[in-house]
Amino acid sequence: MNMKKLLLAATFISYGTFAFAQTGPAQVKKVVSAEDAFNKLVERKGMKDAFLSVADPEGIVFKPDAVKIVDFYNNIDKQPGKLSWKPNFARISSNGDLAFTAGPYVFSNGKGEDDKVFGDYVSIWRTDADNKFKLLIDLGIQHPESELETPTDFKDAEVATKTAPSKDPFAAKTIIINTDKIFNHSLTLSSLAGYKEFLSPEAHYYFPGFEPMVGSDVIMKFINNQAITITAETTDGGRSSSNDLAYTYGHARITKGNVVSNYNYVRIWELDKTKKWDILLEVFAAIENE
Repeated sequence: MNMKKLLLAATFISYGTFAFAQTGPAQVKKVVSAEDAFNKLVERKGMKDAFLSVADPEGIVFKPDAVKIVDFYNNIDKQPGKLSWKPNFARISSNGDLAFTAGPYVFSNGKGEDDKVFGDYVSIWRTDADNKFKLLIDLGIQHPESELETPTDFKDAEVATKTAPSKDPFAAKTIIINTDKIFNHSLTLSSLAGYKEFLSPEAHYYFPGFEPMVGSDVIMKFINNQAITITAETTDGGRSSSNDLAYTYGHARITKGNVVSNYNYVRIWELDKTKKWDILLEVFAAIENE
């Protein structure tokens, strides 16, 4: 299958339902407030109790494989150290049931400056029956301390449309998973061509050892300069009921020269004005034995 056919297929599967107007798209400050409250909860209760307090029943972390947050934290002792973070990138679906935040974190397991670990995190949130945000996916990368402060990029939902319920309750999930699989297949043909077709112009890219990259041109330049090839396999995904924001995750093998490394990946997708799914955020977290 060539790239044009791949793109056509990805565009086609975005059309499964019709849309009708919705007034008052959700405000992104709702999820930013949830993230800030989570940060304060970590300060007061520690990581274990805080994660258990905000976890979605199906929420996952990667340790290194995907494991439910409640299962992982219920089976460990309280974690030592201090963790703090600050979101600088966030979006929310137009009906407010799915959102994400991302930004820098600092973890310290000692008293000295040399004990600090720096990086960036990505968290995906979805609302429960009480319309409260619960943590669905959480992962991060490490990189050297940044000397520059990344500008804040918070945007309220721009898509003031809502998709009518599908007769097939699994259709929304199937569509985004199929889109992810199409993108993964395109990577086996050409990493650069695949990203060119699927990246949002505003995409953010998180890769271990490097500070976050912003913009499709910057990301593609990085992939080209690193001379890497990527093969990936989709595990699961989901989509907002307003069908304008979605996520997928899975495993990836990245080859550079003779070195092959394994990663977990998470992608956040947004529906563009042509009704095509684009990657708004991608993060690769190295799989290491713990």
